[in-house]
Amino acid sequence: MSDTTISLRRKIGNAGDLHSVVRTMKALAASNVGQYEQSVRALADYYQTVELGLSVCLREREPPVFMREDREPVGTDAIAAIVFGSDQGLVGQFNDVVADYAIQTLASVPGEPHVWAVGERVYARLKDAGLSMMGLFVVPNSVKGIAPLVGQIQIESEAHRIKGEYGRVYVFHNRPQARAVYEPVSQRLLPLDAQWQKNLAAIRWPTKNLPEVMCGGTSTVRALIREYLFISLFRACAESLASENASRLAAMQRAEKNIDELLENLTSRFHQLRQSGIDAELFDVLSGFESLANAPKPRRDE
Repeated sequence: MSDTTISLRRKIGNAGDLHSVVRTMKALAASNVGQYEQSVRALADYYQTVELGLSVCLREREPPVFMREDREPVGTDAIAAIVFGSDQGLVGQFNDVVADYAIQTLASVPGEPHVWAVGERVYARLKDAGLSMMGLFVVPNSVKGIAPLVGQIQIESEAHRIKGEYGRVYVFHNRPQARAVYEPVSQRLLPLDAQWQKNLAAIRWPTKNLPEVMCGGTSTVRALIREYLFISLFRACAESLASENASRLAAMQRAEKNIDELLENLTSRFHQLRQSGIDAELFDVLSGFESLANAPKPRRDE
C-alpha cells in the first residue's frame, strides 16, 4: 500500500507524540537513578557502623552467639529466595537477567527453593520456570517506599522460617555498574555462620578509644542483627531500583534514537512525495497550456 501525504503526515504526528513520551520517561528515569544511587551511598556509613558494632560484640563473646532461631533448622533442605525485579516494562532484559541468574544459582544449591518475588514481571518469569512461588510484593516507586517493603518481606519470611519451613535465605537483585550497565548478584542472608562471625570479629576499630557494649551483649547483638538484615534488604532493593531505572534510561535512549531516525525517514518521504505531487501538477498545467497553444485556431467566416 503506497503512502499518501495525508498518511505520512499522520505517521509523523504519531511519531512526534511518541517522541515526547519517550523524552519524558527518559527524564524521569534519569531523575530516579540519581535518588536511588544517592540512597545506596547514604547507607554505606550506617552499614559500616552496624558492622563495627557487631565486630565489638563478637570480639567480647565466643562464637556462636546468635539466637537459636538464627541457626538453620535441623532436618530441612528448603531454601528461601527473595528476587527483586520490576512491575513495569520498558526495561530491556532487566527481569530476564536477574531471573535467569536466580534460577541457575538455585539449581546449583542443594534444597528445594521457595521464592518471593518483588515485581510482577520477574514473578511471571520465575513462575514459568517452575519455581515454587511463596508470594508477590509490589515494587516501591520512591525511596520512601523501600522501608515499608523491607518490613513486609521480613515479617512474612520470618513467619515461615520460625515454623521450620526453610533454613537458608538468599537475596537476588541487579546491581548498577558504570555506563548504565548492571549485573545480577546474590547474597546469603541466613544462617549467619561461623565464618561470617569470624570475618566481622576481625574488623579493626577505627580509633584508639576502646568501645564498650551496653545493655547486655545478647540484647545488643540481637538489635544489631536486625539492623544488619534490614540494611542488607534495603540496599538490595535500592540497587535493584537504580539498575531498573538505568536500564529504562538506556532503553529510552535507544528508543529516542530510533524515533529520530524514523522521523527523519518519514519527513524525507513526505517531502519527496509532496514534491512529486507538485511536479505532477505543474506538468499537467504545462501540458494543458501546450495543448491549448498548439490547438488549431477556429477560422472566422468573412
